[in-house]
Amino acid sequence: MKFGATMRQWASVAGACLFAWTLVVSGGVSASTSRHTVNGSPAGKGSLHGKKRHSKRTPMQKAPTPERIAEIQSALARAGYYQNDPSSRWDANTVAAMQKFQSSNGLDATGKIDALSLQKLGLGSSIAGVSPPRPVVPQTINSPSPSGAPPQASNSADGAGSSATSAAPPAEALVQK
Repeated sequence: MKFGATMRQWASVAGACLFAWTLVVSGGVSASTSRHTVNGSPAGKGSLHGKKRHSKRTPMQKAPTPERIAEIQSALARAGYYQNDPSSRWDANTVAAMQKFQSSNGLDATGKIDALSLQKLGLGSSIAGVSPPRPVVPQTINSPSPSGAPPQASNSADGAGSSATSAAPPAEALVQK
């Protein structure tokens, strides 16, 4: 009978270890009882959810200025969609007018300001919203040599002096005609 009692004890210990491991792996243990790391940083005092994690955010578009809102409201009024005087506030009347304008111009009727809506109102860029911005390509300026011939690398017998910084200009380039 001693063997049966030992098996029960081992089963109990194994079950407790499995339960504890499951809690640790699933994150069910609070930071106050465990010193494991959370997302690569040591767990602090209190609960695991106590600290806010700040991630790098992509820059968001800024809200339009009151002057820009009044300009949009005026354009909506000229098109016959906004009935009030410009208030410089993006209110329910402005949202409704923008939705009507967008709907009748084949755009998504969100009521929000976007590049295509501004284009159709005559307030946007002619290329806004058409394609993603193109990267800036640096321009290289090749200045011709004084003799008019393209620059050449120096060819010495031992191979030294082949870099552009150590090469001396040809003598005929120094003489002005």
